[in-house]
Amino acid sequence: MSEEILILESIFPDFISTDQSNESNLKLEIPVQLGESSRTVIVRTEETSAEVPLTLSLTSLPPLLLHIVLSATYPSQDPPDVSIRSSWLPPPLVHRLHGLLTAMWHPGDGVLYDWVEFIRGGEFLTSLNLSLPSGVLEIRHPAPQRLGPLFTSYDDSARSATFSQASYSCAVCLTSVKGAKCMQLACSHVFCRSCLYDYWSFSIAEGSVEKLGCPDPACVKVGRESGEEEIARVVSDQEVRRWRWLKEKIMFEKDPSLVHCPMVFCQHPVPKPPESQSDSGADRLRICPVCSYSFCGFCKRTWHGAVQDCSISHNEAVVAEYLAFEEESRERELMELRFGRVILRKLVAKYQEDQLNKKWLTDSTMACPGCTLNIEKSQGCNHMTCSRCKMHFCYRCGFKLTPSDPYAHFSDRKTSCYQKLFDYVSEDREWQPF
Repeated sequence: MSEEILILESIFPDFISTDQSNESNLKLEIPVQLGESSRTVIVRTEETSAEVPLTLSLTSLPPLLLHIVLSATYPSQDPPDVSIRSSWLPPPLVHRLHGLLTAMWHPGDGVLYDWVEFIRGGEFLTSLNLSLPSGVLEIRHPAPQRLGPLFTSYDDSARSATFSQASYSCAVCLTSVKGAKCMQLACSHVFCRSCLYDYWSFSIAEGSVEKLGCPDPACVKVGRESGEEEIARVVSDQEVRRWRWLKEKIMFEKDPSLVHCPMVFCQHPVPKPPESQSDSGADRLRICPVCSYSFCGFCKRTWHGAVQDCSISHNEAVVAEYLAFEEESRERELMELRFGRVILRKLVAKYQEDQLNKKWLTDSTMACPGCTLNIEKSQGCNHMTCSRCKMHFCYRCGFKLTPSDPYAHFSDRKTSCYQKLFDYVSEDREWQPF
């Protein structure tokens, strides 16, 4: 009996624990190793339940605890007295497993090693009809949503423990390193943490983060990038923040339609809304995903609605910049991506129309010196009376005239309007503006 226990302790030192005062009492904590990732389905016990089964991919299951008492007549006459406890195996199956273990004993033969292998290798799952012919492991439980996290948590810890105990060859420094000092990336390539830190921290410091990922040549060739979770496990928090900032900067440069939040404390890039293909004013609405500030993506001011236009000065500045570039140029394409081609074309048309109107007002009208109302003279003398404020003024030079003697201005030799009360061209007999 003592020899059998010594053999178990030498083969499975992590599984067995004995009572120091009584060697015939021992405990076996045996994990269930499924080998490669096995598809496990957890189904609710009630047949009428409409709940969707929980499907997991596992390499191991939580251990079964065997409390064994070896009698003085073991193994010649009596089998071991065993009690089984499990956190996931239902009581009826525990009872059936007890019967299977008892049936494995034959008089005169030790059975403890066979029990360990029977459970550790998962052979008992087939005997309990839990392993389907398709290879899927089906477990029935009253609360699958509670059992699922237990399985995944244990499986993750078991994988981590297995990984830490093994040794791996780092493809960067070409040395064999214990798994505890290594890291396995999502692509399954393994590198020592020291090499990964040197590679990633240098790339972040230099700003080369566009394809920061696995150093393996195969992954570099396809441009595989590492996620923030992987990077945060290797570099410092400050370097993660710089990496995140550089990624946002690159994203902003690649997509000119992105607009930085105008709030000074935020400055987060805000993408164009999905419905931005239309030419409605609502396309200009931006809502920052970080601070929830709503603003106009065109003028960067607080959102003023889809109907109201942006400030005239801002629109003119944007159009002037747009027209300064050559047609079909890359700069114009970038502005069209950022503000929208339809909106820019409308602004250009409105800007050109406004410029023509301003030119016409300058050439064909005179602003009242009292209320600045633009007045056009079709015929008659240059003495004008504003219809709004009743101001008397000269249509030629805009000088304010005295209401009691408005024509004195045209008789004064010192003015440029001397004897020019009328603008008359004798050649075609038409009144002409000066």
